[in-house]
Amino acid sequence: MNSTALAAGSPARDRLVAERVPTDWKTDVMQKRIRRRYAAERRFRLLGLGAVLLSVAFLAFLLVTMISNGARGFTQTELKLPIDIPTSTLIIDPAALKTNADQTLATADLEGLAAKAADARFGKGGARLLSDGAWLTVRDAIKADPSILSKKTEIWVPAATGIDLAAKGKGSADAKARYDRLKAEGAVKTGFNPGFLTKADSTDPTVVGIWGALKGSILTMAVTLILAFPIGVLSALYLEEYAPRNRWTDIIEVSINNLAAVPSIIFGLLGLAVFLNTMGMPRSAPIVGGLTLALMTMPVIVIAGRNAIKAVPPSIRDAALGIGASPVQVVFHHVLPLALPGILTGTIIGMARALGETAPLLMIGMRAFISAPPAGLTEPATVLPVQIFLWSDEVSRGFVEKTSAAIIVLLAFLLAMNGLAIYLRNKFERRW
Repeated sequence: MNSTALAAGSPARDRLVAERVPTDWKTDVMQKRIRRRYAAERRFRLLGLGAVLLSVAFLAFLLVTMISNGARGFTQTELKLPIDIPTSTLIIDPAALKTNADQTLATADLEGLAAKAADARFGKGGARLLSDGAWLTVRDAIKADPSILSKKTEIWVPAATGIDLAAKGKGSADAKARYDRLKAEGAVKTGFNPGFLTKADSTDPTVVGIWGALKGSILTMAVTLILAFPIGVLSALYLEEYAPRNRWTDIIEVSINNLAAVPSIIFGLLGLAVFLNTMGMPRSAPIVGGLTLALMTMPVIVIAGRNAIKAVPPSIRDAALGIGASPVQVVFHHVLPLALPGILTGTIIGMARALGETAPLLMIGMRAFISAPPAGLTEPATVLPVQIFLWSDEVSRGFVEKTSAAIIVLLAFLLAMNGLAIYLRNKFERRW
């Protein structure tokens, strides 16, 4: 039936109107349909709520597990060790301590001194109750108080892994019995271990620290952010505001989208081939790690930046041009500030991904044993994910809790970095 036949006032239209019957929602059929509709809505709501609760439960389980296992990694068991240097055969010149304490104490047999003192205090085999790094505590005590050289004193030194595990409710039955005897004598204590936050890697789990890997992560992330953020933002601005729409820009856009989905180990191979083999940059250095992660993070920032710039209303551009602003002023004075919150969101995602990456950094050699924190961008270093990976592969049971403690430090670092980015995003956010 054509539109002329259904024109206003026509007989056909009047007949259709007369035949139209209002829906009776009180019938059994319609009430049944309504009940099914409401039931489907309730099921969908319950499914959504269940998915959220399941996600929260998994997150809570992860956090509780990590905190319960990692909290013990921040503690240390120590033994009270009597040190009597005047009666020992150790000869240390107090005057030499003032000029070069490290070299003077390095030539002294402090390890033997600690072992003999342990045998004298705890009986034969007492040296096995001490950590391999117990003599380092004795060395630091002498450096802090040279008067120890002329008197008998008691120094709290790290206990061996077996005693440390026994103090935390683990370990063998013999170690637990020995720990109970030491506790009854008042010769053992367990407390917070500040050295875990100030030292670097070690072969002994009782004296390891996370500062070396944490400092390496900070330096690597700094290089990544300094390179990826400005280049990514400027690339997004050019592609969205200035680049002509032709085949070449289409190829560039497709390439950027593909790079954002490339496996991270491919970027590690690229860093190995370009930065190490071709350019000859130092292996296992934060600057190489930062360059490699910047290549991986840049596409994410470009994509997020383009979407944020595209979301700025065209009226903002038109108004700025209408009052005489140049195209460059429009972009940098109006469009970029309004798009900055969205750009920072993309930067948060990219940096969080880079912080947790291990594969590309393993390819460029950042899995070396680093016993001292890096002094600069070109010094050998490792990062937190790699350190966690290395500790999880250790045979000693003492590294289990250290691994969980390192995960807590990594999560705290990630939350701090994201918190700073969220603060900056909210600060620059504007509503229109």
